[in-house]
Amino acid sequence: MKTDDLISLLTEDAPVRMRLGRALSYALLIGVVLSVVILLSTIGIRRDMGSAIETVRVLFKVSETFILAVVAGRLVFQIGRPAAPLKLRSWSLLLPLVLLLAAVIAEITVIPSGSWQTRLVGRYAAFCVMFIPILSIAPLAGFLLALREGAPEKPGLAGAVAGLAAGGIAAAIYAWHCPDDSPLFLGTWYTLAITIVTTVGYFLGRRLLRW
Repeated sequence: MKTDDLISLLTEDAPVRMRLGRALSYALLIGVVLSVVILLSTIGIRRDMGSAIETVRVLFKVSETFILAVVAGRLVFQIGRPAAPLKLRSWSLLLPLVLLLAAVIAEITVIPSGSWQTRLVGRYAAFCVMFIPILSIAPLAGFLLALREGAPEKPGLAGAVAGLAAGGIAAAIYAWHCPDDSPLFLGTWYTLAITIVTTVGYFLGRRLLRW
């Protein structure tokens, strides 16, 4: 018997309390709502967001984080199914990466080199690295609980993808508050914060998603 056939038989025989797609949808909805509530009840949306969103840097920051959240979120919906074809969808993760690299190159091209460090460090780097993981707690917990309804072949990888999606969601929400708009800041501190969440997701996945 092939491995894929064995996995299919095991998952068919296993008791299913809720279908994976529905569980992940609930996790996504509840996670986003809770994260938005945390943002609004603590630091809130930046006061000048109405005018700031019209600038190229802010519009790119909001769009970039949203694209990452969508792309990684779609991957989460696939990775909980055994033998799911992931390679093609995984390539979609290159889209936010390419966009970010292009924005960073454009940034360092148009501003003087003496301003690079100021733009990179920004004003609230440490807070960004701390608060994005906080906003990711609800969606990450929801994704991991939902994935327990599935049968991911690689628990660690599934947890990492859940962490990446949760980090992307948290970054997309935090972007509506963050006053640091440079792609250099986005590429450094947002990336670091999302990497932390992805790493946490990997280790939690290895522990919680084994079957």
